[in-house]
Amino acid sequence: MSVKKFKISRWSRWNEVFTYLLFVLFATMIWYGHAMHSVRNTRVPVLIQYTGMPGAIGLSDDLPDTVMIEVRDAGSRLNAYHREPLRLTIDMRQYIHGDKGTIRVPSDALRRSISDILQGTSRLIDTHPEEIVCSYFTEQEKTVAVAFSGHLEMADEYQLCSGPKLSRSKIKIYGQDKTLNAIDTIYTRHQDFTGLSDTIVAHIPLNIPKGVRAETDSMDVQIIAERFTEKKFTLPIRVTDVPEGYSIRLFPSEVEVSVRVGMRHFAKVNAGDIKAVCHYEPEQIDKLDVEIHYSNPYITAAWSYPVTVEYLLEQ
Repeated sequence: MSVKKFKISRWSRWNEVFTYLLFVLFATMIWYGHAMHSVRNTRVPVLIQYTGMPGAIGLSDDLPDTVMIEVRDAGSRLNAYHREPLRLTIDMRQYIHGDKGTIRVPSDALRRSISDILQGTSRLIDTHPEEIVCSYFTEQEKTVAVAFSGHLEMADEYQLCSGPKLSRSKIKIYGQDKTLNAIDTIYTRHQDFTGLSDTIVAHIPLNIPKGVRAETDSMDVQIIAERFTEKKFTLPIRVTDVPEGYSIRLFPSEVEVSVRVGMRHFAKVNAGDIKAVCHYEPEQIDKLDVEIHYSNPYITAAWSYPVTVEYLLEQ
């Protein structure tokens, strides 16, 4: 009998807890629905983007990238402003006149622009800052080269086919004459690439010196890696710088030359692209070194066997 009472009592307590939680959930839903439809004030950010700024214009202070506004609307609309911030574009051409002066976006113009991007039910109460003010001046301009800084390491049996190739070879930089005169090249930030076995395109920031502005602060870099193979030829050796009235006999008179070439350009390399040459030097008494020369751009390395040959100088 006591066991039965215990079970009933335990079930009763769980029933009370469940009923309590159900009422809490119901009350929360009512509160949330009321909050979504009730009108109130809140502060939300407006992200600012500036366009039309001449490249050679320098600023005494940074322009604000965010304006905080107080807006009044229903809770559902205000939540939407928090989920996806408002974005405002300001064309600076109308505020810049002459080589130097003050940029001033007055409060009425700022409020009007912000009101235009608000929903029709929203009312703008306040903005902070109320206006945008900044002094400007004209800087000197210089065009400089752009170069890659970093280390490339190919995967096994791969070689560098092309690159690193930057999306632009030159950019404009702005600053004072003394600073610009010391700069001829802007480098990318140091970047190491390892295990390269395919074409990659990386977006890399530029290393802009202090006191200098650039028309872009980053650059795309393309690097092409390809699998390589070897191609072999048997070539006669040509001797240069032979003294007048003498001839040279080589042992052997031919060498086996191996060249490294990308697989997709294998058929574009032939024996006519390569020469095996020995330069006669009197101090080389017994042997001459074999040098391999090639003109084909698809050849990335070349070597011979043997690397030296014996010779006989005859008159």
